[in-house]
Amino acid sequence: MRLAIAGAAVCLMVALVGIGGAAVPDIPPVAERNVVKLGEPAPNFQLPDLNGHLVALSDLHGKVVLLNFWATWCGPCRVEMPTMEQLYRTFSRKDFEILAVSIDVQGVAITRPFQQEYHLTFPILHDADYRVGLTYGARTLPMTFLVDRQGVVRHRIFGARDWGNSEAHQLVQMLINS
Repeated sequence: MRLAIAGAAVCLMVALVGIGGAAVPDIPPVAERNVVKLGEPAPNFQLPDLNGHLVALSDLHGKVVLLNFWATWCGPCRVEMPTMEQLYRTFSRKDFEILAVSIDVQGVAITRPFQQEYHLTFPILHDADYRVGLTYGARTLPMTFLVDRQGVVRHRIFGARDWGNSEAHQLVQMLINS
């Protein structure tokens, strides 16, 4: 048994190192796969909102978009949502949009009561199978991406933030003005 395990380990090492100088393709670590890079175009997606209407990121080209991945069971997400609403009410829909992408598998059944409880007016989308979240590399919640008017990812923010403070307002205003 030990000999078989040792043999398998040797075979694996040989395969990873390469045989006869053959190069093994670079395989990024799991943490780096499917991670949206700053300065690159935001991957387009289409997800249903609370009313079942499909919303595509590409429909918002020309606006600054705060793209937030969250869930109702996420404590920091619950803390951050009211400040996102403050930010949303500060800027015109002509220039700025928030897309709050819920990964709750229960969908509308759980997000609509949450939206009503917190008096949220920005769009809540559903990514129940987490395909869009994985495309963006959102492996922790909440995770936020700020996308500029040209559809380029300018900021990736891990964890909850106070979106109602002056720094957040200045950041969005800077993107609107650029």
